[in-house]
Amino acid sequence: MLGIPSTQFANRYSSRFLLVSLNIDAILQESTISRRREKLRKMTNGFELGDVYDATIERMRSQDGDKSILGMAALMWVSHAERPLRADELCHALAVQLGSIDFDFGNIPSISTLVSCCQGLITVDKEGSTVRLIHFTLQEYLSAHPDILGRSHSVMAEICLTYLSSRQVQAVWDSPSTDTQSTPFLEYCSVYWGVHAKRELSDYGRSLALELLKENYGLISTRSLFEQVRHWYISNPVTFSPFRGIHCASLFGIVEVVSDLIEMECYDINEGDFTGCTPLAWAARNGHEEIVKVLLERKEVDPDKADICGQTPLLFAAWKGHEGVVKTLLGRVEVNPDNLDKCGRTPLFFAAQGGHEGVAKILLGREDVNPDKRDYIDQTPLSFAAEYGRERVVNILLERGGVDPDRPDKYGRTPLSFAAEQEDEGIVKILLGREEVNSDKPDDDGRTPLSFAAERSWGEGVVKILLGCEEVNPDKPDNDGRTPLSWAAETGYEGVVKILLGREEVYPDKPDNDGRTPLSFAAESGRESGREGVVKILLGRAEVDPNRQDNDGRTPLSFAAQDANVGVVKILLGRGEVNPEEPDNYGGTPLLFAAWYGCEGVVKILLGREEVDPDRPDIDDRTPLSFAAEYGHEGVMNLLLGRQEVHPDKPDNDGRTPLSFAAESGREGVVKILLGRAEVDPDRPGNDDRTPLSFATGGGHDEVVKILLGREGVHLDRPDNVGGTPFPFSTVWI
Repeated sequence: MLGIPSTQFANRYSSRFLLVSLNIDAILQESTISRRREKLRKMTNGFELGDVYDATIERMRSQDGDKSILGMAALMWVSHAERPLRADELCHALAVQLGSIDFDFGNIPSISTLVSCCQGLITVDKEGSTVRLIHFTLQEYLSAHPDILGRSHSVMAEICLTYLSSRQVQAVWDSPSTDTQSTPFLEYCSVYWGVHAKRELSDYGRSLALELLKENYGLISTRSLFEQVRHWYISNPVTFSPFRGIHCASLFGIVEVVSDLIEMECYDINEGDFTGCTPLAWAARNGHEEIVKVLLERKEVDPDKADICGQTPLLFAAWKGHEGVVKTLLGRVEVNPDNLDKCGRTPLFFAAQGGHEGVAKILLGREDVNPDKRDYIDQTPLSFAAEYGRERVVNILLERGGVDPDRPDKYGRTPLSFAAEQEDEGIVKILLGREEVNSDKPDDDGRTPLSFAAERSWGEGVVKILLGCEEVNPDKPDNDGRTPLSWAAETGYEGVVKILLGREEVYPDKPDNDGRTPLSFAAESGRESGREGVVKILLGRAEVDPNRQDNDGRTPLSFAAQDANVGVVKILLGRGEVNPEEPDNYGGTPLLFAAWYGCEGVVKILLGREEVDPDRPDIDDRTPLSFAAEYGHEGVMNLLLGRQEVHPDKPDNDGRTPLSFAAESGREGVVKILLGRAEVDPDRPGNDDRTPLSFATGGGHDEVVKILLGREGVHLDRPDNVGGTPFPFSTVWI
């Protein structure tokens, strides 16, 4: 539209509509017609959005009673909260009375009151019940005018701490229960009070924090905090205790509070929490350099103390890339820069994984750091850097010397293997530039770097690079007999398939150990984008047999039918040599698989072929209808029953009918469909004399039991061949 980008156009005009809306609100605030006309005259003389925000906030401030206070407080919370607040959270926040040790539930305002007090500047999203500003330009306006809301973060920290310190919250604070319905603001306060305090802390907020943190941080608050921190190796801890106040303050990085707590001597400041992390470890992990220095001044602090996973403060700092903290810790002689965690990984591993070049250089500058250390699965820092795509760290490690660029891990995977899998052309080129690197080295599963690259969606560049190496065999099978083409065909990457087929050495119809060809894999995954194209490419090669059976006798059409790949089914059926009725070694036809998996579209197509017998049984005498009934595919049932050749009560080798399978699986709709057919005997026993009712009662399917008992001729006390009847198992009494 006139060369204006759509998003720019939308933002421009949404702000115009907002301007009109707020202007109308401002006009209607005036009490007389003359005043409204005067307000309208002023607004038509160049009022912009900023002017309207000025006027709206002025109206908020001039409201009667406590409406002004509520409106400005709500605006502060919505604009400065660390995440979108739910309506109930905001209402609780505005009910907090600073200086009170009680939270008054009678003081909670309604969300409609808050919206009204804000004069239309906030709104509630219906979907998530979160409160937001009316427009992104309001956030920009408030950021440009910080004096409007004053020292927001210090006030918000005080409110959070007051809420956590209230008797009502303290009553549940240390409870193992996760029920916080009565205190919805608890989770936000637990997780974010320290963030607000870190930005701006008043003396009052400092005293509140000290009072709260003298003891353990509450269990509920600790749990909430850890869910946000996502401590990567703590999945389901037995307990969230101990977690002291000093651990919490160190995590948030509030220097004043940490210093005060140390002076108060409330704790052993070298104690680990329930994860084994010390206050120093938390400060190092989060890059709070000043707190690290404060703690290291204390003689009792062990600067190299590991947590329950063997991870030290240095390792955490390296993992997060905090160079200043790393330098500070390495300044202590007690710190071992090559310390192993319980997985055998050193700080260098984590620096490599995170791509932290500066930290990697600092560590590699130490003679006591082994740059080629192996972890518990024999991976090295280079392997980590290659796997996570850290090209610069790869260069740094290779420049250091003493690093084997082709060292395999426990599973035979090399750095090149990982880089190829991640489609990282830069790292692949760097590694291939080293003479020691074998470009076609298989892992323990026989998979080469080319095999991994071919499997990836954006692997064309890496595939081309690897195929440029003379020693690379483009058709090399892995231990399962699968070639790079097989992997590319399965994942549907036409570009890679074309590149590989451009090599004479590549046989396009090569079966794996199970007899499955690239076409078979492409056909099975044809629903996803690109697979139909791969099928067409492969069928364009004369060597490819479109009806080739694998070791189980299954054809590409069989797999396509099973996976509801209508497009691929049509392509294959367009080939004269494809038999639409080809059974596998167990008698399963494409129609049977389509019925089994509920693929209505494929069933329709196959039923349209004269060669297809819609009632053909497998070697157990189970028909397509039998499988559709068992798995509840009503649409497929109706299609099959629309054919005269289909017998709705046909028993298998065990004497079981489609109704028997449907009853056992609790398929009410299918049971009703079958009972609507006169040929179906609702009480027909199998070879073991068990009836559909027996299977329904045994499975606890009461609704099916009711349906069956509603039919004449169904006996509740009919015994099977071991004397059992449906009656003892039925919970339905008629």
